Amino acid sequence: MKAEIHPKYVESKITCACGATFQVQSIKAELHVGICSKCHPFYTGKQKMLDTEGRVDRFRKKYAKHDAAATAVKAAKA
Repeated sequence: MKAEIHPKYVESKITCACGATFQVQSIKAELHVGICSKCHPFYTGKQKMLDTEGRVDRFRKKYAKHDAAATAVKAAKA
């Protein structure tokens, strides 16, 4: 390996937007992140749905019609 080309690893303090902090090793001494395992919905089991300009409602209305039509076709075949 060549000398003096690799970064130095130091103890880093990671700070999340929720206020949680923890220590890891990185090439930067301090990092700020927007989401961590203490506040991420996958790990907490709590999901927050952000509806921007009614997009979620429009999506549900659009595919509710599709689901209703598919259910009617299945019922007719049975």
